[in-house]
Amino acid sequence: MLEMRPDCEKCGRDLPANAHGAFICSFECTFCANCADRLDEQCPNCGGDLLDRPLREGAALAKFPGSTVRKYKG
Repeated sequence: MLEMRPDCEKCGRDLPANAHGAFICSFECTFCANCADRLDEQCPNCGGDLLDRPLREGAALAKFPGSTVRKYKG
């Protein structure tokens, strides 16, 4: 199951689990759309592709909320 990290690692922007705009690699490094564009959709940590993160909504979000651990690196 995806962690659904709450923020962009590069700029710190909030990325709620139930909203579009988050991009992840296979290791779940998480970036906002603006930062992913600036990175040419390539993860700076592992070199993998950054792809749209799926949404988690409704009952699934209530039962399995996203992570609250922020990964912003500054």
